[in-house]
Amino acid sequence: MGMGVSGGEEGARRGPSMMPGGSPEAYKYIEPIVTKVAAQVDDGPCVMYIGDGGAGNYVKMVHNGIEYGDMQLISEAYDILNVVGGLDNEELAAVFAEWNKGELQSFLIEISAIIVNKKDEEAGGYLVDKIVDRTGAKGTGKWTVQQAAEMGIAAPTIAASLDGRYMSACKEERVAAAKFYSELGLKAPSSVSDIDKKQLIDDVRQALYCAKICSYSQGMNIIKAKSDEKGWGIDLGGLARIWKGGCIIRAGFLDRIKQAYQRHPKLSNLLVDPPFAKDLAECEQAWRRVVSLAITNGVPAPGMTASLGYFDTYRRERLPANLVQAQRDFFGSHTYQRIDKEGWFHTVWDPNFGSSDSITTSSYKG
Repeated sequence: MGMGVSGGEEGARRGPSMMPGGSPEAYKYIEPIVTKVAAQVDDGPCVMYIGDGGAGNYVKMVHNGIEYGDMQLISEAYDILNVVGGLDNEELAAVFAEWNKGELQSFLIEISAIIVNKKDEEAGGYLVDKIVDRTGAKGTGKWTVQQAAEMGIAAPTIAASLDGRYMSACKEERVAAAKFYSELGLKAPSSVSDIDKKQLIDDVRQALYCAKICSYSQGMNIIKAKSDEKGWGIDLGGLARIWKGGCIIRAGFLDRIKQAYQRHPKLSNLLVDPPFAKDLAECEQAWRRVVSLAITNGVPAPGMTASLGYFDTYRRERLPANLVQAQRDFFGSHTYQRIDKEGWFHTVWDPNFGSSDSITTSSYKG
């Protein structure tokens, strides 16, 4: 048996979320133990048999990728409220605490309220403001993004969170670049004096919620693709259920994900689950306002921006990929499909470039 375990120190004391994989016969021997050791929530212990082979550890890896996305998105919300909105630590703590009573209720939001309000007992002020802005990583986020790429699954929110950590590691370069561009007249972002704080807080709440849906959608799609490839038969609804307690990404919102997959076990994407789709449609204007505000004021919000791009791309019937495929055919004879007839086609777009004669084939796929 292999088993992914999430929960940190608190999980070790009070019960973690456990993701065992391997022989189903072997699982029967440990099931009575792990069901008692795991965190307990309203609908059972936070453990279930995931699947054969390395399914359990694989799911834990993607769990961590989703965790990367969650943390990045929360940090962007914090940054926008603090830098653009001018909210101080006490106000930020109150906002996070209030958000933890609604659709954003989660372990990470709860601890964020505590973190931003923690005083520095040694030097005064707030401790979070004394922490170097350089985020560590142990590899699971990178592996998640690598897996997404290998299987052709779009995961831009998770990828943006990984890039965010890599960019944070370039601390010395960023300090030098800030000075360099300041001398060219580009100042650091600052608060907008006439901003409506109440409206901003509500907009950021909605933007964070929408981006979070996208992040989880991407993670679930990675797991689904690998499960299909390996024949693991992973129960995505059950997976959401065992993440409701014990683990780092535990959140009330996971119950809605569980319900989405219970309604439609073969759901292609959480974005087309009717209740989630309704929320996204109602919140998308606030989401756009937040992303626009961040971009206009020079505050990086790669996770929220990538999530919005994912949402807009997924719901678009026709994309400019037709031009990209035509470019591929131009320089590499990769062929293309047409909207008005079957088959694969190649065109000599300009004989001056010396490309090969036009061909039509139903077997070659570029």
